[in-house]
Amino acid sequence: MKRMLAILITGALLQLTANGGSIAGTVRAEPRPGAQDAAADGKYSSRKYKFVERINYAELRDFVVHIEGPVAGAPKPPDRLVTVNTRRVTQTGAMFTPHVLPVMAGTRVEWPNNDDIFHNVFSMSDAKQFDLELYKGNPPDKQVLFDKAGRVDVFCSIHANMHCIVLVLENPYFAVSDDRGHFSITNVPPGTYKLRAWHERVPAQVKEITVPADGAVEMNFVLGVGLPKN
Repeated sequence: MKRMLAILITGALLQLTANGGSIAGTVRAEPRPGAQDAAADGKYSSRKYKFVERINYAELRDFVVHIEGPVAGAPKPPDRLVTVNTRRVTQTGAMFTPHVLPVMAGTRVEWPNNDDIFHNVFSMSDAKQFDLELYKGNPPDKQVLFDKAGRVDVFCSIHANMHCIVLVLENPYFAVSDDRGHFSITNVPPGTYKLRAWHERVPAQVKEITVPADGAVEMNFVLGVGLPKN
């Protein structure tokens, strides 16, 4: 009986994971053409510019790759009064973690404060405006329902370096790249889509992609100021 149950469970899991094609690839950023030569000619060794911090594009993280717009056959966003999806951004060491959180519209996000000092969580973004006031711990009312697609920049009114981004998307087909720039989006319904690679510091790039009924398709991105956007 146990063996039969294990077979049934395995079959159900295989059916769930073979529900469409997958998209995999890499995403990275490069400096603007000529920027490195300009930097080499600069006076960064002087006292005036010695501590000016420059971006290391090879070290940029938190790339988000996602399909744009509604997707036929995709799960619908939860009802705003009966939210199924819940995610979490923690406040530890006076920092928000993760720094970038992609979610599907209709997702509720908790904001626990793990520090021994007060924090405040607020946003003035068009996609969502809120103010959770000052608090410690994880009170049950310190949650936000993100019900409109868009970028939401979140800050603490006390601590200058506390900033994170909630990227609210229209479908569940998205991924955050790992430390080596790899990403994978699975169980995508077959079809042709606009695939967007995003980072907060460089222009986004959009490419058209056709996803098969099963199997994988590869797509790679290089982002940067002054580079092609598609």
